[in-house]
Amino acid sequence: MKKPAWVIDKERARRAAAAETVWLFGLHAVRDALMNPRREKLRLVLTKNAADRLGDALAAGSIVPEIVDPRKFDAHVPLGTDSVHQGAALEVKPLAWGSLDAVCAGGAGRALVVVLDRVTDPHNVGAILRSAEVFGARAVIAPARHSAPETGALAKTASGALERQPYLRVGNLSEAMEHLRDMGYVLLGLDGEGRATLAEALAETGGRPVALVLGSEGPGLREKTRDTCDRLVRIPFAGGFGSLNVSNAAAVALYAAATG
Repeated sequence: MKKPAWVIDKERARRAAAAETVWLFGLHAVRDALMNPRREKLRLVLTKNAADRLGDALAAGSIVPEIVDPRKFDAHVPLGTDSVHQGAALEVKPLAWGSLDAVCAGGAGRALVVVLDRVTDPHNVGAILRSAEVFGARAVIAPARHSAPETGALAKTASGALERQPYLRVGNLSEAMEHLRDMGYVLLGLDGEGRATLAEALAETGGRPVALVLGSEGPGLREKTRDTCDRLVRIPFAGGFGSLNVSNAAAVALYAAATG
């Protein structure tokens, strides 16, 4: 009996996910990944100078490095000539953080999450992961498609947060948001045209868990995402220019939610 097309597509996606690997680069990102027991490490390429600087992280990583000539480093790893690798690159499997329920319903940290609607720039997502870790959020959630995947550039910007801050990529963002609501989260969508300020909306949550929903720069939140939010709120601004970079908006919102 021939398998249905949806079954074939699902199996193909599963095989692709199993085969996916990520190259992390730079001393900081590589050190944090080596120190992370959750990381499945496949290949470590270092110059002698980088190996000396990584020190105890090499023993913790339980992987034998390939020591290469710094002049020939780019020939050994597929990073591209513009990557600031500092003589260190590590091939890994993407992290598996578990289900939305496991991480968000009773995970570590405050009952606070960030939801990203098609934020594709790895530098923005890396910065948001860093802020989420600083302010104790349980997770950063994004769609599996049309969002920044784990990459070396994202890890470098996250400055180690990628190894510690859950980054969940879900099949359907609206369904994930509805599920968060079922867990008790209030979904606050950041939008410049929101009637209430973020501070006002946070004050009215009554201590309930909060999901901060942010859209990509330019388009902002998609209509479906806006409709799924409980409220649209704004960050007040002074003067005639009222637009923040999405990673800056996330940092401001996380600070307000964590300290309010």
